[in-house]
This record gives sequence, C-alpha cells and structure tokens, in this order.
Amino acid sequence: MSAPAGGSSVVGGPARGPSAVGEPATAVSSAVSSSAVPLDIEVELPAAADTEALGERVAAGLGAGDLVVLSGLLGAGKTVFVRGLARGLGVAGPITSPTFVIAREHSPLPGGAGVPLVHVDAYRLGTAPASGGPGPGVLAELDDLDLDTDLADAVVAVEWGEGVAERLSAGHLLVRLVRRPDDVRVATVHRVGASGSGAPRPASPERGGDDR
Repeated sequence: MSAPAGGSSVVGGPARGPSAVGEPATAVSSAVSSSAVPLDIEVELPAAADTEALGERVAAGLGAGDLVVLSGLLGAGKTVFVRGLARGLGVAGPITSPTFVIAREHSPLPGGAGVPLVHVDAYRLGTAPASGGPGPGVLAELDDLDLDTDLADAVVAVEWGEGVAERLSAGHLLVRLVRRPDDVRVATVHRVGASGSGAPRPASPERGGDDR
C-alpha cells in the first residue's frame, strides 16, 4: 500500500463542482446554507441527508492523493458522511461501513470526477486498547492492505483514523462528528498540516452496521 505522492492541486483549492472546502469561518454555520464548507467551526446536521450533503460539498474540493480522516463515536455519522463524499466524487456504490473487510475501493463512474475512493475502517486494525478505538498496530496494517488502487491516485477516507491514519499523508482534512442527545449531528472540519499531495473518546468496543 503506497502513501500518496506529490501532485499539483491542493485540498480546499479550486473546486470541480459548485462548492469547495472554504477558509476558516467565525460564525455558526449550517451544512446547507453556503456554497463553501466552513473550517474550524461547528456545523449542525439535523438529518442524515444533511450529513451526506456536507460530505458531497467537501468532495468538490478533493482530488487524487487527498486524505480525509473521520473521528466520532459509533453512530456519529462517519459512514453517512463518506456516502456523501462518494456521491460528490461520482463513484460506484453502495457505501457501507467496511468494518469487517477493513477497506473498500469504489471506482469512478462516467460523468464523475474520475477519481476512485478508498474507504477504510481503522477500528479493527491492530489491537484495540481497553478504552476502545484503533490500536498501535494500525499503521502497519494499513500499509499492508492489498489495494488495487494506489493511494496517490485516490481520495482516501479513513473512519476511526484520528491519531493513526494522518501519517499516510503530509496533510489531510480532519472531520470530527458528534451525535448530540437530541439526535442532531455536529460536524467540524479542520485542515491539518501541509496540503494533500494529490488534487487537492472513549469509544464503544461494539461495532457494526451503518453509522448514521
């Protein structure tokens, strides 16, 4: 499994679609109120469709070699967000949690962005610590995954990847998702480190099923 290599475009650079990852904002934002995705502020997502829509808008600013790391407890909406990424990139589905297969590759469809999506679930890689979440062996196992797509040629989205998957790229987008008691999801998108190389907590030990 190859780490992303250098490229010409940047995460959050010119979008291929009507929306892109925007510059840091200072006010509370809605997932559907603006064409740019606000950085470093909380975005309320009242329904699963809103989580998907945010993922789709983030996808507009991504390209080959970009890494998206998703953080959030079970049910926070990680897989639903990736479903939106897939729709925005125009790749083949269905998009489901790759908990037991570890990684799924989704090929680009005609009329899409022409970039495959590699969807990784890091939760069951390595030995999970007592507090839950990915264990210390995750990085080596990510590197050993037998993927047909070189990561430099794909957008890579890693669920449960915070603290582990970042080393796959010099820079990435970190998407933190929280499920409030009223069942509203709250997302915060951060740009971390250098730009992506291509175009652009305690957790429950029980996993499985789609993660709204």
